[in-house]
Amino acid sequence: MRIVHSSLHAEVADQLRERIFDGQLAPGAFLDEPVLAQELAISRTPLREALKVLTAEGLVRHEPRRGCFVAEVTEQDLDEIFPVIALLEGRCAHEAALNATDADLQALEVLHDKLARHARSKRINDYYAANFAIHEAVIRLAGNRWLAQVITDLRKIVKLARLQQLHAPGRLDQSLSEHLAVFAALKARDPEGAEAAMRTHLTRQRDALRALARRQRATVVA
Repeated sequence: MRIVHSSLHAEVADQLRERIFDGQLAPGAFLDEPVLAQELAISRTPLREALKVLTAEGLVRHEPRRGCFVAEVTEQDLDEIFPVIALLEGRCAHEAALNATDADLQALEVLHDKLARHARSKRINDYYAANFAIHEAVIRLAGNRWLAQVITDLRKIVKLARLQQLHAPGRLDQSLSEHLAVFAALKARDPEGAEAAMRTHLTRQRDALRALARRQRATVVA
């Protein structure tokens, strides 16, 4: 597929990022520059610039004299990242409780109704989509572009791990309950309550992932 764009390296970075996220380029995979340049019908210069972008984002690691590889996310990485995301998204919820208008809350009500329907029907993929939309809405309502930028960068690393925390037993209902707690605080214009509820929500996501990882390891051993 030939790429034509005024900012070629940014377009190349987008293409490679999607390949990483959808699993075409697996964690630890070597990024063969000549092969990629041929596939994308571009020269090595924009490709290398794109790889620099992805390296800065943490999606790719560069090894001197060896080249670039898709980054691998460890359990320690997740242990370090989730508290930071919880802190940042908690602050977003705090600001959103102060900033949200009645119309904003009505829009969030619609999203939470969708979330609840998907939870009741056990439609996990749809639940993920509604969940993402709610988090994005809260971040947007915070109105702090620096918070939004850092959260976006950290989410890319978490997404790289291809996590499925909603598959942990009981997690779907628990997640819905946590979202409703955040929303209740937002409706009450309670910034401290919204912040605490959002931090709890993100912390419990990590707890669910640990539990799921333990179950998977036990299954492999068995």
